[in-house]
Amino acid sequence: MAVPAGGQRLLTPAFLLLGVADLAYFTAVGTAVHTLPLYATGPIGSTEAGAGLAFGAFGATALVCRPFAGRLSDTRGRIPLIVFGAVLAAVGMVLLPFVDSLAAVVAIRLLQGVAEAAFFVASFAMLADIAPPERFGEALSYNSLGLYLGLALGPPCAEALIERWGYDEAWFGATALCVLTAGLALLIGEPVREHDEGGHGRLIHRPGIPASLGFFASLAAVGGFVAFASLHSEDLGMSNVSLALLVYGVVVVVCRLVFAKVPDRLPALPLGAASLAAIGSGLVVMAVWQRPAGLLIGVVISAVGVTFSTPAFFAAIFATAAPSERGAASGTASAFIDLGLGFGPIALGLVADAAGIPWAFAAGAAFAFAGALWTLALVARGQPSRISSTSGEP
Repeated sequence: MAVPAGGQRLLTPAFLLLGVADLAYFTAVGTAVHTLPLYATGPIGSTEAGAGLAFGAFGATALVCRPFAGRLSDTRGRIPLIVFGAVLAAVGMVLLPFVDSLAAVVAIRLLQGVAEAAFFVASFAMLADIAPPERFGEALSYNSLGLYLGLALGPPCAEALIERWGYDEAWFGATALCVLTAGLALLIGEPVREHDEGGHGRLIHRPGIPASLGFFASLAAVGGFVAFASLHSEDLGMSNVSLALLVYGVVVVVCRLVFAKVPDRLPALPLGAASLAAIGSGLVVMAVWQRPAGLLIGVVISAVGVTFSTPAFFAAIFATAAPSERGAASGTASAFIDLGLGFGPIALGLVADAAGIPWAFAAGAAFAFAGALWTLALVARGQPSRISSTSGEP
């Protein structure tokens, strides 16, 4: 089934299948988000710094592989990369119950970084192919529901599996979800794309780097929160340690539904700067108000910022790319996601180990505010913010 690029229709079979595949994959990721820090500090016997290292290690291989995944998705197709990423992620999940050292966990996370690169880059490039350009922000808002529903549903599912059976069953559940992802992806037809002479097969998409730096700041800040939310909940004496992550995911999902059309009506970069300011403000509340209520209120504020950060920054990044460069643009942008989600947990893990998790949240807020200032500087420079079917380097 070939999927025509362009056109006004958004809710096509390909769009819906891609969204469900994303939901299955990111529910598996959500399972790992909750399980990994507890697994590292529990059965593995490591420290909070070790948990941060295990959580963020995937970013090293994902960072290296993202640009190559972008090139391959431009030259070989989106579906093969999506299926490969899902299968490789399943291999990593199924191996985790059979290791008993931090070094082995880190090695598996490095393998999963390759999987993350392939799946994420090809998935986002495909979304840009099948969504009408004038509705890309709306398409990304709806599509990203799979990511945030996964982050919302994965932790409580993992918690239930761990409490009823144990850590092994949590990892096996994540494995099954990755296998389901691969099966759903095979039902999606490869999209028909325009091919032009401008950069097809390019490894790095340089025009997208400035906006990607703002996106990096948001992910470094949020990555630190996600990595230590469950541990901080334990420190606060909360009986449901997955509640903060559940609230985070639910708020983003609800806001993405309610405000889905907003990213197409506002300039992308100013919206990105405002989202960074909200993320930083929420982290300040978490750091200063060290009570369950403070944690949850801070989570809500940051989640509202995250609602708009991904649509805003991806719209700004794809605004610099022609159709045949979208894989490269996605690879370059998502490499900065790896930097953020890798650097954030590792750096903030060191802060948490030395001074406590509240200080780590404060450091994350500093990253977010710095990113907001950088993004406002791009606005002053006239960086493009609107995607079109013939977008290219200005």
